Amino acid sequence: MATIFVARSANLSQWGSDVGLGKNLFKVGVCDGDPAAVLAEGFAGEKDWTLVKKQADVEVTEEEVRERLSKRQKRVDPTYYPRIKGEETLFKVADADVQRHIVLARAMEGESERAAIKLKVADFATYLISNALR
Repeated sequence: MATIFVARSANLSQWGSDVGLGKNLFKVGVCDGDPAAVLAEGFAGEKDWTLVKKQADVEVTEEEVRERLSKRQKRVDPTYYPRIKGEETLFKVADADVQRHIVLARAMEGESERAAIKLKVADFATYLISNALR
């Protein structure tokens, strides 16, 4: 069984903010075993990746994850941005999409929808993983 993970690089987020992509850039990947070893190799020319969230024992491939997330989120095009060096599963996530996801989840659980939402990096990861596994 595979493990799906969401990772973030501080350097890449800073670069994304500088070039107009925004700071919410996340790598979504699928690997066998622990993603920490995969993250240590680095992606998109950066070595400072930190694991935000992972979910073990899923039956998806990286291609399926890329297809599912590309329907809902903007995938950063590696041909347009040469700095990311062919990275196919790098996604730009909008705050509004994550907030909408949280409000809907609260409504489905019967909680108050009016409570203030302060987004954290883990909220973005939860959103990406739930959409990748649909």
